[in-house]
Amino acid sequence: MKAQAIVKHGTPLREIEKTTPEPNGAQVLLRVSHCGVCHSDVHLHDGYFGLGGDRTLDITGAHSLPFTLGHEIEGIVAALGPDADGVAVGDKRVVYPWIGCGTCAICERGDEHLCNAPVALGVNVDGGYSDHVLVPHPRYLLDYEGITDGLAATYMCSGLTAYGALRKAAPLASGDSIAIVGLGGVGMMGLQFARALYPGARIMAIDIDPATRTAALGAGAAEAFDPADHRAGKALFKASGGGVAAAIDFVGAETSMAFANKAVAKGGRLIVVGLFGGSFTTPIPMLPLRALTIQGSYVGSLAEAHEMMGLVKAGSVDAIPIETRPLDQAGATLDDLRHGTVVGRVVLTP
Repeated sequence: MKAQAIVKHGTPLREIEKTTPEPNGAQVLLRVSHCGVCHSDVHLHDGYFGLGGDRTLDITGAHSLPFTLGHEIEGIVAALGPDADGVAVGDKRVVYPWIGCGTCAICERGDEHLCNAPVALGVNVDGGYSDHVLVPHPRYLLDYEGITDGLAATYMCSGLTAYGALRKAAPLASGDSIAIVGLGGVGMMGLQFARALYPGARIMAIDIDPATRTAALGAGAAEAFDPADHRAGKALFKASGGGVAAAIDFVGAETSMAFANKAVAKGGRLIVVGLFGGSFTTPIPMLPLRALTIQGSYVGSLAEAHEMMGLVKAGSVDAIPIETRPLDQAGATLDDLRHGTVVGRVVLTP
């Protein structure tokens, strides 16, 4: 099998060859047909997350080198271990990659994506920038019949990340407002899931790019605001009737977090998704005085993945733009993400 792998963090990916694995036990070998390129792959490639100033979080220990990125994986079942059931060779499936140890209390309550000993595909173990990938159990393979090839892969990270974050905004009453901060690929999916989950809510789109704000309005946002405009905060506060019930920050930068914090009404929720980097401070007394909830959101559970795919299959979510590129363009695609030139999602085709 061939893969595009990290051989040294921060240096170009390199094509490697290795023996195609034989599935054991309940393992399933998937022939990869599509693999999405996610912005978090940039951080994994670099080997760190920015924490503000000169501080960084080193993540090079999360995996050994050479390492194959790619956690938005879609493909065709190629081989089964002797204990694997529920799928057959030739089945088309999309992979839930956020796999935990399976034995800790976190995993047992259904939150494998939060496990402290994860074996997530493309993050901790080799992923889908390859022509084959080994999946530990058939339960992580989801049927995506009715969803466009290539698009289905993107729902396992950007879609699930958006869905998991929007679920945390509940409960919302009819007439409440919700702010979507950052309308990139994940944020646009967040807007779609906001419409599907909270049909009575007013969606406020927050983005610095005028074309993106226009697109958000066309996708169902009630109003759109430029956070760089000093009048935007007051305008949003007025339009939402005293602040939004929930703000979802899909950027995760100091400026986006500050704007989202000011937008949230008393008793509201600030949900942080993005990993751009930086730091955030707020006076401690303001937390109880505002009854403010600040919560991080990291992808979503396997149960949420099934719920999300049900919404997508039902036609409740509009598709995002997809561009397909050959696998050997993986490194160039990571560079395009660094430079902010990707619209929608790029999906690699081995």
